[in-house]
Amino acid sequence: MVSSSQKPLVCSNMAAAGRHGGHYIQKNSRFLLNNIQQLWGHRSFGWTPALRQQAEEAIKESTETIVIPRKKTWSKEAVLEALASTVSRDPTAYPYQFQDDPYLSPRTSAEFKLYSLSQESGRSAAKYFVNNNPRFFTKDFAEPHIPCLMPDTVSLLLEEVSEEALKERISLRKVTAAVDMYDQLLQAGTAVSMETSHDLLDLICLYCDRDPVQEGEPQTEDTEESGEEVKRRRGRVRRATDFLKSTWKENNNAERIFSLLPERDTRCYSALIRGMVKHGAYAKAFSTYTDMLNNRLTADVHIFNALISAAPEVRDTYNEKWDLITELLTQMSQQKVQPNLLTFNSVLKALRRCGSLAKTQTLHTLSEMKALGIAPSLASYNHILAVFYKAASSGQSNADVLQEVMAELAGTSFTCQDPDDVLFFCSAMRICLDSKDLELGYKVQSLVEVGDNWRMLGDSYQQSIYYGRFFNLLCMMEHIDMVLKWYRKLIPSLYYPNSQGVRDLLRALDTDSRLDLLPSVWKDIRSLGHDNKPDLIEELLTLMARDKHSPEVQESFAVCALDVKSAYEVNRMRPGLEWSASSLSHITSLLLRANKIQQAWEMLQLFKTNNRVPFDELLEDFLSACRSDGSPQRAVELVQLSASFCLRATPRLATRALAEFDLTEEQRTILSELESAGEPAE
Repeated sequence: MVSSSQKPLVCSNMAAAGRHGGHYIQKNSRFLLNNIQQLWGHRSFGWTPALRQQAEEAIKESTETIVIPRKKTWSKEAVLEALASTVSRDPTAYPYQFQDDPYLSPRTSAEFKLYSLSQESGRSAAKYFVNNNPRFFTKDFAEPHIPCLMPDTVSLLLEEVSEEALKERISLRKVTAAVDMYDQLLQAGTAVSMETSHDLLDLICLYCDRDPVQEGEPQTEDTEESGEEVKRRRGRVRRATDFLKSTWKENNNAERIFSLLPERDTRCYSALIRGMVKHGAYAKAFSTYTDMLNNRLTADVHIFNALISAAPEVRDTYNEKWDLITELLTQMSQQKVQPNLLTFNSVLKALRRCGSLAKTQTLHTLSEMKALGIAPSLASYNHILAVFYKAASSGQSNADVLQEVMAELAGTSFTCQDPDDVLFFCSAMRICLDSKDLELGYKVQSLVEVGDNWRMLGDSYQQSIYYGRFFNLLCMMEHIDMVLKWYRKLIPSLYYPNSQGVRDLLRALDTDSRLDLLPSVWKDIRSLGHDNKPDLIEELLTLMARDKHSPEVQESFAVCALDVKSAYEVNRMRPGLEWSASSLSHITSLLLRANKIQQAWEMLQLFKTNNRVPFDELLEDFLSACRSDGSPQRAVELVQLSASFCLRATPRLATRALAEFDLTEEQRTILSELESAGEPAE
């Protein structure tokens, strides 16, 4: 037996042996593992070459150095952009630009125009004050920094005659001051670098040798116009922008400085030619281009773009216009100038004035664009639609062209690449409306809703035209439930309908027999500021008074009619809204159908007040209402009112009253006299 005193010793020996064995295994485990891996590496065990290659690639990748990706730098607006992407447009809210001041939230298109222009005018005035008093606005509290809120440097800091002072005046767009400084440098015998000369020519040609209008300053009218400009404007309505547009003058500072340059390169000619085209001197631009070729200089792409856009202005017939464009493109190829998107857009825009040649050459131009790998912009497609668009009678072919365009553009998000890009959606929706193609109209609207394509709708006026055409198309072709859905979606956040848009909605309600909704439409008419349009109110009253409806509907119509009456009373000082015989008759009929005899009688008194004559049918209906109400005295007064208007229906009304009412002797005497007075003499 083993004594108890020996047990701890045995346990200690066993533990030591275990620790020794564990140390041995740990020490030799790596050696065994390496041997096993080498053994498996030399034997296939049925592995395929593909599996062996994958194993080798895995071992190779595990031995490569791990490359930590470079830290991505986020913009300061990234969080705001991410949050903005989670919020959709609220169709019941006014445009975002008016949400800072709820009191100035526009309710009508006229108020939208007034408030937006007032807001822009105030912004310009504030900017003018800030820029001219920068010492009062030195602290920047915005985070992140907003450069447009800080004062701009608008005052000249350098007064000495130097090229640096000239550069300062060019950067501040001080045209007159820059020209004066250039002349002083020449008089002092100081040479001006070619780069500064280029910038000066660009400035003068861009603003047509005039100081640009600064924010907050009044605009002046340039009354002098070249003959070419007058000829170009002849035959169309002149816009407000035409009166503020500058025209190129002979021997201006741009031409004078150009002639004084010791060396003239392509950049100098480019500035001069583009300025001439921009400000209407088309023939002089081509003459300058010829002078450049005579000096053995090659043009750049900007010169060709300007000349192509001016080609229809210097030729009369369609063939001559296209021949000139072809000649310019040929010279462009000979001078090895690579065309860009604006080149082809200029060609397409010029083709719109080439008559019967346009369709064929437009397709060739589009093919050439694709061959060069230049993707058309929205302006390109707008010019194509304009070429193929003639009139609504031939809308089917135009809709086919638009179908192909929409199939190519579906789901694409656009950025503005050409100033005419904003005209595409209005033109496309016009074709949809003329061809009455609702499905195509939905495709155009779906494209507008992709990404930020809504920015391609243009300014508020163009947006109003687009949505007006879209809503008109819906009212003509869509079911009334969908029309009302879009109506609630577009108004007032995107579209303020004009009187024609509301009239389209009224006709859609009439077509689908939903005249019970007319009172709610009237509320919108008042909120939209169209309650002073007599034609619109007449149409609304005509629809309500045309047929008889259920008592509930007639009651709502009567309440609406009284509200229309109040609109006339509020607007009676306006010259455009006056009571007509039909409007008075319709409101009176609506009140009679709702058994509002007293209010209807008050409406009859307005006929005499406004020198209007009631219709015979209205008086017949009123007499029937008096019989139903049991009012013989009112019937007698009605016949007397008819006699005061000398109506032919007076004897007939008197006869009916005598036969249908329980009258007193006095009342019978009065009616008998009126009956006999209206009979023709033998």
